[in-house]
Amino acid sequence: MSPLSQHKAFILLLSLVSIAFVWLLLPFYGAILWAVILAILFQPMHRRLESRLHGRRNTAAFISVMACVFIVIIPMSLIFMGMVREGASVYQRINNGEIDFSGYIQSLRDSLPPTVQDWMGTAGIGSFSDLSNRLASALEQGSQIIATHMLSIGQNTLQFLVSTGIMLYLLFFLFRDGRSLGRRIREAAPLSDAYTYKLTDKFTAVVRATVKGNVIIAVVQGAIGGVAFWALGIEGALLWGVMMAFLSLLPAIGSAIVWVPVAAYLLLSGDYTRGLILVFVGVVVIGLVDNLLRPPLVGKETKLPDYVVLISTVGGMTLLGINGFVLGPLIAALFIVAWSLFRHEKETDDAETLRQTLAHQEARTDRSRARGDE
Repeated sequence: MSPLSQHKAFILLLSLVSIAFVWLLLPFYGAILWAVILAILFQPMHRRLESRLHGRRNTAAFISVMACVFIVIIPMSLIFMGMVREGASVYQRINNGEIDFSGYIQSLRDSLPPTVQDWMGTAGIGSFSDLSNRLASALEQGSQIIATHMLSIGQNTLQFLVSTGIMLYLLFFLFRDGRSLGRRIREAAPLSDAYTYKLTDKFTAVVRATVKGNVIIAVVQGAIGGVAFWALGIEGALLWGVMMAFLSLLPAIGSAIVWVPVAAYLLLSGDYTRGLILVFVGVVVIGLVDNLLRPPLVGKETKLPDYVVLISTVGGMTLLGINGFVLGPLIAALFIVAWSLFRHEKETDDAETLRQTLAHQEARTDRSRARGDE
């Protein structure tokens, strides 16, 4: 067999075993993803800890894992369990008829002047009764879907514990051997060193910006919204706060999807005090959090255009679930970087081709002049 055939066979074998390995990891890709994310986020802390422990890598890795458990996993688990309980309560109250969206819509109808109903009829929107029935049905179905998902997530406790165990186990080795693993990956990558460092640096920067920056901002905004709902006596404050935190990851839209309809309902139903307070909290407090925290946490050099973040985040969460809010912007950022490198390479090749062409033409001109002189 010729060396070329052997090389092609080896590339085929390498591709097949790589695909098979990825296929084996797919059931726990979420655990692997979050282990990598936590290792990137806590890497500066781990390096300082390792230097203070005089290079005792196992001890430093164990302490770093425990720090991740107490700082991230335990608080998120408590919030998650509270959200599941809240979702179960909402689901039960919807089934029992305690939450009646038709009644809420009816109270809004009573507060509107007759001219508004007449205008809706002339505009072809339909009668307010039909519109309210459709809106109430949509709200009820949406609430049941959200609550049902909360219950189904809470029932998968065994899968959650297994995934958490795998994540912590992998996280320990990423802390202990992360630098050597990263060096081996860069050496094995079929790209030049400059391209490899550019892509890995962008990967790290986007992960840190997306998780450290956007998640902290989302948590702060969701906490403010949830506390405001609780203080105003709005039911399901924890569930709505978590929803505002998730929706805060979307630029331009954000948590306003939750608090704007609630504030509008309070104002239209005549509860002006609570409605105005909620508008103030949403516009001033929640709105300023993004402007104050995003620049120092995210940074301008890693910030993608808002429309790219919106589309990639929604697309990622649609295809990949909760992990998509990280993977979506990450894929978009790597896409932009890869095409930027390709454009740079093309411009370099074009410049080199132009230089060679000009040099060739100049040489031909010199030869022509030499013949003329003869």
